[in-house]
Amino acid sequence: MTIKTMLKKINTLTDLQEITVEGWVISNRGNDKIRFITINDGSSVSNLQVVIKGDLNNQFNTDKILMGASLKVSGQLHLTPEAKQPFELNASNLVLINNVAEDFPIQKKETTLDFLREIPHLRHRTNLFRAVMIIRNSLLFEVHKYFQEHEFLNVAAPIITSNDGEGAGETLLVDDESKDYFFKQKAFLGVTGQLHAESYAAGFKKVYTFAPTFRAENSHTSRHLAEFWMIEPEVAFYRLNNIIDLADDLLKNAIRNTINNHPDEMAFLDNLQNNELLPTLNKFLDKKLTVIEYKDVVEKLKPFAEQFEEKDIHFGMDLASEHEKFLSDKIVNGPVAVINYPKDIKAFYMYQNEDNQTVAAFDLLVPGIGELIGGSQREERYDKLLQRMNELKIPQEPLKWYLDLRRFGYAPSSGFGIGFERLVMYVTGVSNIRDVIPFPRVAGSIKM
Repeated sequence: MTIKTMLKKINTLTDLQEITVEGWVISNRGNDKIRFITINDGSSVSNLQVVIKGDLNNQFNTDKILMGASLKVSGQLHLTPEAKQPFELNASNLVLINNVAEDFPIQKKETTLDFLREIPHLRHRTNLFRAVMIIRNSLLFEVHKYFQEHEFLNVAAPIITSNDGEGAGETLLVDDESKDYFFKQKAFLGVTGQLHAESYAAGFKKVYTFAPTFRAENSHTSRHLAEFWMIEPEVAFYRLNNIIDLADDLLKNAIRNTINNHPDEMAFLDNLQNNELLPTLNKFLDKKLTVIEYKDVVEKLKPFAEQFEEKDIHFGMDLASEHEKFLSDKIVNGPVAVINYPKDIKAFYMYQNEDNQTVAAFDLLVPGIGELIGGSQREERYDKLLQRMNELKIPQEPLKWYLDLRRFGYAPSSGFGIGFERLVMYVTGVSNIRDVIPFPRVAGSIKM
């Protein structure tokens, strides 16, 4: 029985019930007569207090058990509804599985996030990372659950590819250090699963990928990783408005279920954010998504230009994070989908609108984070797609298969990408993307 299960089914527990728990020591205090050892078993951010009385302390050498040690404890459960914790365990037997060395780096004293990033193999033993990783796991489950319940097919997008889907050239080369390419041509770690998902949408209609993606961005900001996970659905016969509705519904579903299923972790994270996290998320859940044209966003931002580092607000600019956050935080005061961006700042595959200036693209922005989702209706016209590739000097040969899709019964499709770590940041309130993935990879640094 886990701590999470006991808390969830507390009404079914009985006083003096015999249980066994395995976990790690969070704290150890007391004396020879009575000792209180708090343990956590990883199932929840909540802990279990173990009470050891009398001669058992000498028998088990409890004063020698250090923070971080692994234990197996058996005894009788004592219900304590009047106390801070709803129950505690009166130990009758204790097995010290493995104690810790005195230089165990996680101690009671406050530890900085910078220091914890140096020990990714141990930092999940803190309450913060325990809570974040439990929420990350929940969001991952809820995303898969949503798609499966809505009849989407999961597509295993390749990690090694010959295509740069974004056309930005920020790819990591796969090289076996021989004179000849292993694949007889250049191969990269994938920057997106979108193009491959498009091919499967042209046959299964509703598909999605959920996989690691890679960018060779030499960036050291709190928002960028070299390896991160992307959620990328693609739906045939969908237009821009349909895919925006899907994005909004998916987000609200995953976030609402995570909040409901993990109250202890969310309460812990909310407390770290001065009790502002849950109200922010609930506001997002309760508020209808605002949809606004890019050209109108530019006009709305112009009166506030002096407040930005990038003050030149004009049609054709690529909105910076500061602009996106201001729009969602201050102007809309909630989630907003910006649509119909200038084609010159967007990828080659997006549907070109009749004005010949814009493409049917959208970015979904949320307060505090800015861009959480980017997507578009895809260009379905062979000639238009080929023309755009030529304009951007994108080689045709590696993407001949992608062009061929338009020749072989293609149905117009739309899709989007969610940076999964950005989503975890939003739901947990964590400000640095390196703290929402177990083992962060960034330019100039790789551990484990």
